[in-house]
Formats: sequence, C-alpha cells, structure tokens
Amino acid sequence: MQPSFSFDLAKRNLADIQGVIDFLKKEDMLVRVKSSVDKKHEVAGIAKLYDGGKPVLFENLHDSDTPLFTGLYWSRKVLAKIFNVNEKDLPELISKAIEKWRETPLNPIVVDNGPANEVIVQNKNDLLADIPIPTHGLKDGGPYLTSSVLIAKDPETGIRNASIHRCMVAGPNRMTMQLDLGRHLREYYEKVEKLGKPLEITINVGVGLPVHFAATSPSNVAVIDHDELGIASALLGEPLKLIRSQSVDVEGIADAQYVIEAEIIPNVREHEGPFGEVAGYYASADDRWVVNVKAVTRRKQPVFHTIVAGKEVFNAVGLMAETSIYQKVSSMIPDVLDVHLSHGGCGFYHANIQIKKSSEGVQMNAIMATFAAFPPLRRVTVVDEDVDIYNPEDMEWALATRHDPDRDMILIPDARGHELNPITDEGLGTKIGIDATAPYPRNWEFERLDIQDVDLEKYEIED
Repeated sequence: MQPSFSFDLAKRNLADIQGVIDFLKKEDMLVRVKSSVDKKHEVAGIAKLYDGGKPVLFENLHDSDTPLFTGLYWSRKVLAKIFNVNEKDLPELISKAIEKWRETPLNPIVVDNGPANEVIVQNKNDLLADIPIPTHGLKDGGPYLTSSVLIAKDPETGIRNASIHRCMVAGPNRMTMQLDLGRHLREYYEKVEKLGKPLEITINVGVGLPVHFAATSPSNVAVIDHDELGIASALLGEPLKLIRSQSVDVEGIADAQYVIEAEIIPNVREHEGPFGEVAGYYASADDRWVVNVKAVTRRKQPVFHTIVAGKEVFNAVGLMAETSIYQKVSSMIPDVLDVHLSHGGCGFYHANIQIKKSSEGVQMNAIMATFAAFPPLRRVTVVDEDVDIYNPEDMEWALATRHDPDRDMILIPDARGHELNPITDEGLGTKIGIDATAPYPRNWEFERLDIQDVDLEKYEIED
C-alpha cells in the first residue's frame, strides 16, 4: 500500500525554526542546555555527544542573548516526526513534493515585511557583531556560517537559485567563502565577474526545513532555468514568502532568523579556512571568494541555527540526493526499488541500491545509471530485494556471500566527482561499482533463511 502524504507544514506551524522548536519540546524530542556555553568550540563539543539523537537548543551562550539550535537534521526519526511520515518514507515524500512542484508550480511571493526584517541592524561598522556565529573545529579558521541558504539571481534571466555554502567571518562586514565547481551560484558569479561586477546575494540564517531541502536539491532536480524555491512552497502547502531587501536586488526568506544582504566581490580572493567539511576532514586554507556585507535584518527574538559536521550533514544532503537518484534511475530501470546514501559514505559518496532483478545484467545498468544521476558518488553497491540497504550488517552479509571480486566490480578511472573529498585530485578520481546480487534466476543456494513473524504480546514471557 502506497503511503499518503500531506504537504501542510505551514498549517501545522512548522514552517520556521521557532515552530519546529515548539513542536520538539511538546514531543520530548529536544535537549535543552541551560548552562552558559561558549560558542567557540564548546557548543560543537557538546553537540557532538548527541550526534544522531535529539536536536540540541543552547539557551545561554556566553556574550549573547540569542539561543543557538543544532541537530535538526541528524536524525531521520526526528525529521519523519515533523513531516508526519514513516522514517523510510522521507525520500518519497520529498520526491512527491518535487513532482508536485513540476506539475503545478507554486511560486514564492514577495512581500515588504516579515519576521526576518522586524529589526534593521544599525551598527554599520560591524553588521555581523551581534550574530552568535560559532567556531566548530579546533583548527577552523574562524567562526563559520554552516547552514545558511544563499539566494542569488541569474544575471541573464533573473531566475533565483538557493544553495548552501560555508562562509567564514573574516572581519567587520567581510566574509570569505567556498564556491564549489558545478554549482549554479558559481556559474552566476563567473558571468558577472567577467564584466567586473559583484554578484548580489542574500545569506539567510536559520531557515525552515522546506527552504533547506529546496536549497540542497541536486542540479538535475532543480535545473538552472527554474526557481527551486518552489519546492519549498510545495512542502509548505502554500507559497513561500520572500522579503524585499534594503540594499540589494535579491530577496530574503521572510521567516528566516537573520537576512545578511551582501555581494561577492569580483576578481578578489582572500584567506579562507581551514574548515571541517562533509567528509570529516579539514578543507585546507586558501585564497577564496570574498563577501562584502551591506546590511543585516533580523527577527526581534532570533534563534541562531548551525549544522555541525557529521550525521546532520549526511542527512541534510543525502535525503535530497536519494530522491534525485531514485527518480532518475527508476525511470530508466524499473527493477530499482530503493536508494540509500549511507552515513559511512558521508551521505554523499556511497550509494546502496536495492533492486528486484528481472534479468541478469540489469544490476550493472543500475550502477552506471546511478553514477550518472549523482556525479559526487565514488561507490555504488547493488543488492537484492531481500537485503536491507539501511542496515550496514545486512549490506556486509550481501558482500560476503553474493559478491565475487573477480567478476562483480566495475572500475571507472579518471571520473569527475566531488572536489571536497580529499582522496580525489580536485574532484578527479576512480569510481567503483559493486554487484552484490545473487545470480538470476536465483538458485536454491542463494535462498535466504526465513523465520516466522510473531507478536510477543501474545506470549507470557519473563525476562
């Protein structure tokens, strides 16, 4: 039976961070740290101890009256509760939202006022001073924005793009940032840099789940000539509200906690890094792109949101990537049943594919199609329908009993991947496809042991 999905986060008051925190409190799914905590290193140290469990709200930061929230994305159980679905149905829910957006687009609307511009920051000498931006890693180059959504417009078409990029505070009204290859924001920037002009942006700190998932949509889901913020509208169940900016011709998210209005300066590079990136290693310091902050607006009582490297990054990226891969690969290969990007693969580099084989060789087609669907992948492992792709032990069992390295591997040398993976040469490296499926048709030797399902409540048991 197919699950039914309701796209009603706005009606359920779960559109923004405040609504989510209230919900988590009621559901006893929130850790509340009441002791005074330093945002430099100490916040991340405490948060890491809860990685994968309940989100954490730091209610008392040194030198700030603003609470800090983290861990929203590190548990799929929590996300499923917010969206009111079963945990394994999360990727399908997002997939249905994308389908809804493509079939009947619900475009964002622009308004003059919203929670995110209740206060216009007046400290022109240091507009970032009152934002409690934390430093996570002991060797990080400085305080970092790690979960903020950057909005820019294509300089040729005016179409908006939303994406997430790390931004390091480099001084009063100045940040440095990473612009990854192949991202729409970098394409926009390179277009205007050739003309010697800056690229105007808004940096939206503390956005709701719908905006975050729209911003993490892979490029083959949200193509460059579509406003991907419409995906957020689909998840909300109503048009996403944007606010007009004070100093740039790019809108901000109306229910964000802060909106930083800025521009990426042309032909200038300055020091950025090191920074603890998605793979769990420090990205090296280098001269990178420079952001000039022009204005900041905020809520009257904001909550700062940050993402600490680990499971939260893996889920935040992996859910959208799973959706993208499944949509594309299953449309070509109906044998594909499910896709999971494992935490061990950083939610970005390893894909587990579950298929119900209709013929021999279809598993190899699935491997190649999966690499094409999501280029950052380094390893794709295909298993049968009786293997739980979410269970690392079950995956290892399939590798131990159904994989022959002599014949069941594909190596793809010198393939383009993800430049933030340190094992690659600026993104270039070898990819591997692994067939861990039983032969088709399946012989008796590969029939898995079956055990009867029972309900323990029917038995008198003392333990």
